[in-house]
Amino acid sequence: MKKFLAITTVVFLVALFVGTLFFLYERSQAKEMVYDTHHPFVTDIVKKAVATGSVVPRKEVDVKPRISGIIDKLYVEPGQKVKKGDLIAQVTIVPNMLNLSSAESRVAQAKISLDKATQDFARNQKLYHDGLISNADFQDFQVAREKAEEELEAARDNLAVIREGARRQSAASANTMIRATISGMVLTVPVEVGNSVIEANNFNDGTTIASIADMDDMVFKGNVDESEVGQLKKGMDLELTVGALEDQRFDAKLEYIAPKGVEVNGAIQFEIRAALASRPGVMLRANYSANADIVLARRDKVLAVKESWLEFDGDNPYVEVETGPQTFVRRDVKTGLSDGINIAVLSGVTAKDEIKDPNSGHPAGAPEPSAAAGG
Repeated sequence: MKKFLAITTVVFLVALFVGTLFFLYERSQAKEMVYDTHHPFVTDIVKKAVATGSVVPRKEVDVKPRISGIIDKLYVEPGQKVKKGDLIAQVTIVPNMLNLSSAESRVAQAKISLDKATQDFARNQKLYHDGLISNADFQDFQVAREKAEEELEAARDNLAVIREGARRQSAASANTMIRATISGMVLTVPVEVGNSVIEANNFNDGTTIASIADMDDMVFKGNVDESEVGQLKKGMDLELTVGALEDQRFDAKLEYIAPKGVEVNGAIQFEIRAALASRPGVMLRANYSANADIVLARRDKVLAVKESWLEFDGDNPYVEVETGPQTFVRRDVKTGLSDGINIAVLSGVTAKDEIKDPNSGHPAGAPEPSAAAGG
């Protein structure tokens, strides 16, 4: 019995050892790889540059008051169309007390001067009629009275401007009446009735009462990378995709390329501007975000392969062409324009060749990577 157990144990150990050696041998043997093959195909290849930006009015102006004061009335709201000269708002003046006091003093002095000039004129007019003074001497008093009258009128107008924002003879064109400076659509009205506003001067830009833009003349403003700006030229066609109108595309023509780049998130970007073609019935709002495709080069109906099918020997591209079942030979090729996915093949292969996809290799007998992923 003991002898039987010993023999059984030895046989088991020998079998285990032989099985292990066979398993390791099988593992060490390189398995044959199977590759997918594809025909070259005819397609259009378009190389594009992409610019991100927004659609904005070409002409947008901020309407600011010519005086400081408080908003008394507003006559427009965002989205309303106006014409140049239309009334936007009315401002009530809060006069500067120092200027007001000076203007009132000027009026008082002008009255005193006019009273004296009037008295001198009346006295010398009698002497002139009596023949006691010459006409030339009398004219001096007449001119002095007229100057005094004019000075009083100017002083009163100056006081009216400080108090009310307009001369007494031109109330219709008062500075308190804020009017549109261009025709277009009101985009924003950032003030409310009762808000204080400041006139534009050397020390600040003044308070914006309304922004007006011509919404019939829109442009795309965006940025392109420095690696692509050298290929751009004025007059190139752009195709815009607007984020808010995904189902529509808009044509534009490049009209400006910035001569100087700016750093944006560590990369140098150059501003571009393109004029949008008019699209009746389509409402484009200011500051819609948009992407522009700029066609840099195009080849139609060319023989092409996937860039992933190419292999490289240094800088020389080549493909492997199937000559028999899973038997391949190297074929040098000359390539042309690429769009990043497909690349034109100028020579080296024909449409009938079967080209190896070097990224599709899988062991013989094993499911293809795509099938395994699908399962």
